[in-house]
Amino acid sequence: MATFTPGDLHIERHALHKNDVSYDLHILYEVVKDPKQGKGMLFKLNGSIEGKTLNESFYLPKEQACNFASNVTKILERHGISKAQSSLGSNHKYYDKIFEDVRIQLDMKSGDPVNPEHFE
Repeated sequence: MATFTPGDLHIERHALHKNDVSYDLHILYEVVKDPKQGKGMLFKLNGSIEGKTLNESFYLPKEQACNFASNVTKILERHGISKAQSSLGSNHKYYDKIFEDVRIQLDMKSGDPVNPEHFE
């Protein structure tokens, strides 16, 4: 089950068999201004995986903010959810909503200048 409101994607999944994984997660995000990297998005991944609390955050500069899914996947893998176990990929329509909301909140437009240092 997944629900989206701007700034929050909530995903809940219950294990279906002994090799499956249960989780209840929120992907929260907001615009922040980092003193060194400028305007970007702060993402927070909160909730639980198999009953264990998860509370991690990461900042992405404006140019990289739409690549949040990669960071989320890496965090989940560190906490024991493999790509095969995760239904996050099947929630693509919700990720699309986050992409669109991030673009709006960061006022991103095609052709915007980028800071190449953010890609090093």
